[in-house]
Order: sequence, then C-alpha cells, then structure tokens
Amino acid sequence: MEHNPYGIAALWAQGDFVTRGVAVLLLIMSIASWCVILMKAWRLMNLKRQARAASHDFWHQRDFAAGLAVLGETKADNPFRNLAEEGAEAVAHHAHNKSDLHGALNVSDWVTSNLRRAIDDAVQQMQSGLSILASVGSTAPFVGLFGTVWGIYHALVSIGVSGQASIDKVAGPVGEALIMTAFGLAVAIPAVLGYNALARGNKSVLSQLNRFAHDLHAYFITGARVGTASSPAPALNVVAGGR
Repeated sequence: MEHNPYGIAALWAQGDFVTRGVAVLLLIMSIASWCVILMKAWRLMNLKRQARAASHDFWHQRDFAAGLAVLGETKADNPFRNLAEEGAEAVAHHAHNKSDLHGALNVSDWVTSNLRRAIDDAVQQMQSGLSILASVGSTAPFVGLFGTVWGIYHALVSIGVSGQASIDKVAGPVGEALIMTAFGLAVAIPAVLGYNALARGNKSVLSQLNRFAHDLHAYFITGARVGTASSPAPALNVVAGGR
C-alpha cells in the first residue's frame, strides 16, 4: 500500500509531542463523550418505560403493593418506585412519630417534603454525566484550534529551516495541521447534540415524575388519585425507614 505523505499518519509522524498530545486528548474526549451519550441514552429509554408504567399501569392495580410490583423490583434504579416508597414511608413515619419535631407539620406538608427530596435525588442522577458532554462540547473546538496553531507554527519553522517555501512544501504541513481543527469539531458536535437530546429527554421524564408525585400526594392524603372519586385508601404495609 502506497504511503500517503499528506494523511493523518504523516501528521502523527511529523508532529512533535504537543501535536500528538492534543490528538490523544481529543481522542480521550471523544471516547468519554460517546460513553456518556450511549449510557445515558440507554438509561433514558428505561426511564421512559418506567414513566409509562407509573402513569398507566400503577393506577390500574387493585392495591398499593400490586402497584409497586409493576414499577419494578427495586427502587435503586427506578425513581418512580422510589417516589412511591418514599411517600408511603413518610405517611407511616408521620403517623407513628408525632412526638418528633416534624410532628408539628401536618401530614400533607411532611409528605410533600419527602416527595420533593426524592425528586431532587432523581434529578441529580439524571443530570450526572451531562457536565462531561457540556465540557467537551465547549472546549474541544479550542483544543483542536490550539493543535492547528501549534502545527502551523511547527510546519513554518521547519520550512524556514529547510529554506524551501514552494507551494508543494507549504501546503502539505499546513494542511495536516488544519486537520486538528476538523478533529476538534468532530469531537464537539456529537457532544453538543447528545447533551441537547439528553437534556430534552430528562426534562420530559422530570415532568412525568412531578405529575406522578402530585397524584401520589393526593392518594396518600385523600385516598384517591387526582381527578377520581374519593375512596378509602388501601393499607400501606410499608415499614418506615430511619427518618
């Protein structure tokens, strides 16, 4: 295979430690951003599936325990089940610990506080990793530009030392240096698009999480979901956990 004197391999071979360091840094940034995009996209798909179960299947069950079952087995990776359990535990804990300081609050305020805390925890989990995409999207073009400037400087110095300034001697090294700008854009564009898409998806899930919390609050306080006829609430056989 004939060697291309103006390709990426030539850029790597002719570049110094700064040029190679910038190229490696851009590669690391690209790998990190794609890992975040793929993992968060998979997580977002699961959250949307959980949101559908919370908004439809949960409220069609015969009792609270059956509703929890359709939300998943554990609350560790399911903010909707965590929200339901936190609300139930708040009601039970308030009923059995009225002598505590929080006993001065009515049950509605206490449940609201616990549901809000659970939502805040879910938001923190959903937003984790997005700062990497934001950082890569905002800095990668400038990292690539730095590599281009350094590469052009290095190429011009080499041309000046050799004393050969013909167009064929200038075009190759300078063109290779400009590749670094393209690398920077190739890293930044997916990171920015991925960040925007994930942020929109998280906003949609958060909206459904808030609606579910509102319905849960009405259920725990009145015994019925918002917009339905009031009826006695099923027994909440949940043990209060260390509040």
